Amino acid sequence: MTDEVTTVSAEKSSRFSAVFYPAFPVVVLGLLFGYLGSVMGAANMFNTMFSTAHGLLMNTVLYIMGICVLAGAIGRLLLEFGTVAVMERVLRPLMRPLYRLPGKASLAAVMTFFSDNPAIISLANDARFAKSFKAYQLVSLANFGTAFGMGLIVVTFMSAQSIGGESAMTPALIGLFGAIVGSVVSTRLMQHMIYKDLGERDHIEPDSDADDQASEIPVSGDTIGLRFLNSCLDGGKSGVDLGIAIIPGVLIIATVVMMLTFGPGETGYTGAAFQGVAVLPKLGSVFSGVFSALFGFQSPELIAFPITSLGAVGAAMTLVPPFITQGIIGGNEIAVFTAMGMCWSGYLSTHTAMLDTLGYRNLISKALLSHTIGGLAAGIAAHYTYLLFSLFS
Repeated sequence: MTDEVTTVSAEKSSRFSAVFYPAFPVVVLGLLFGYLGSVMGAANMFNTMFSTAHGLLMNTVLYIMGICVLAGAIGRLLLEFGTVAVMERVLRPLMRPLYRLPGKASLAAVMTFFSDNPAIISLANDARFAKSFKAYQLVSLANFGTAFGMGLIVVTFMSAQSIGGESAMTPALIGLFGAIVGSVVSTRLMQHMIYKDLGERDHIEPDSDADDQASEIPVSGDTIGLRFLNSCLDGGKSGVDLGIAIIPGVLIIATVVMMLTFGPGETGYTGAAFQGVAVLPKLGSVFSGVFSALFGFQSPELIAFPITSLGAVGAAMTLVPPFITQGIIGGNEIAVFTAMGMCWSGYLSTHTAMLDTLGYRNLISKALLSHTIGGLAAGIAAHYTYLLFSLFS
């Protein structure tokens, strides 16, 4: 009898899946395009969608790719000549008191800062690196490393912006400090949440054959000039790969977010780029008091940046130039954007894969929750640090 019930249940589940999954994208796209088309008109909706994607690709994505190429070259250059190893040793004393992590965890921060979140996976899967960590510490590396992901690119991009004719470098550096605060909150909270599950057990049993110096950077036998040139070119190529990798997220996510953020043009809907139905500002206005108190946001449109950062910080950065053009952001917003963009850095799209690769899929929900709180803490810290800085400047 039990087997018959199980068989019937499995057949119903199979029939449901056969109907639900094919229908799901049709329903979602139908609702999205139906709503946008009913407000903007079908022709205007498609023209705006394509024009926005083209504008993002030509004016913002290629700009970000240029930053990725230069940042990649700098990062590989510092790696080749051992500067990263020196930075790691300098940062090691901070790891245990701030993050409750072994000293060599600093390498994870440095590597993700110069590249992106997935750099954590290659490190954590290296037995020589992972053997120094308790299981709960290694899992928390997903939060720790993500908080620094694409850090150099985010800080460089934000610093290059001009607010009222003045450089945004100082607000961007304040945002970097906020991201560090967020990383501490996220990492320690994650460790607290999973400690009961994992305790003090080692992730990898001690192995006498493993090399403790996993963080040491091998030095090639080429001449200094050749090493300099090759490291710059190789790093630049990795920057191109990263720049290409962010294109789908930017064009898909940012286009949809912009169409949900911005309103019609001065003469109504014309099919021009960067027009939309302004849904997110309406939602943001409901919580405007909260966003103002936490982050200092004065315009409801600004909620689009942290929301987009959840999935792709590259896409979120494309929102900054239009915000500057509209005159709705200043130094405070740059600081908060830098902090939240860097700390979150698209963790919704990477955390699952990272923890699955590390073998701790069952802890994904706790990692996402703790990192969400960490990103909020980063934005709050950046806002109030900027206010404090403004008082004494």
